[in-house]
Parts: sequence; C-alpha cells; structure tokens
Amino acid sequence: MFDHLGLPVTDLEHARRFYEQALQPLGIAVVKGFPDAVGLAAGQGRKGEQELWLTRTGHAPSPLHIAFAATTRAQVDAFHRAALAAGGRDNGAPGLRPQYHDGYYGAFVIGPDGHNLEAVCHLPPENTP
Repeated sequence: MFDHLGLPVTDLEHARRFYEQALQPLGIAVVKGFPDAVGLAAGQGRKGEQELWLTRTGHAPSPLHIAFAATTRAQVDAFHRAALAAGGRDNGAPGLRPQYHDGYYGAFVIGPDGHNLEAVCHLPPENTP
C-alpha cells in the first residue's frame, strides 16, 4: 500500500538509535542515511519493501501510531523488550487483543517524540510458531 512513510523526529541521532534497537527483532534496520533523514527497511530496501524515513523537524511533531507487521508472536514479544530497553515507554504489554479479532497479538510502546509504536501478529494461535 505504501512505498515509504516519513516520521518526523526532533533528535535524529537519538531516534535512529532507538528505532534501530526497537525494530531489530522485526528484521528492520537502517539502510540509508542523509544529514536530515535516515531510512529503515527490512532487507536491503528498495526491492519492493516499504521504507520508514525518520526526518528531522524543528518542532515537536504530532504523535502518530504506526503498527509494524510481525510474523510470529515471539517477534512481538522481542520488539516490546527491545523497545523498552532502548528507552521506550510501555503502552500495552504483548498479548491478545480480541476486541480487534481472535488472533490479534500486539504490543505497544511510546517512542521518541511520543509516537505510539506497535508490533502485531495476526496469526491464530494454532498457526503461530
């Protein structure tokens, strides 16, 4: 659906370190860097993968909610642990969210600049490795 998404941040270096650590369990890493922006993607980027761009802004951005796809519930758990270790604030421990659907397993963390970050696995329990 998206080719890339720009996420405004006030401290680019701090945000880069946070997102690198928090998203590593999902296979997402920095693939490009410029003086005012850093690009993250799964794999090497630009092979059909979506990219997340952290872009330096001079003012506090409005917080956004971004959900990252996880292929297993263990990845959701690992994302939550990594994001908290990177300095994120818990906004919902890993677990089922049956109000969305029976197999919805997610975790939420508030990252730099107040953005609400989520990792989610949609597989039903019997299909989860």
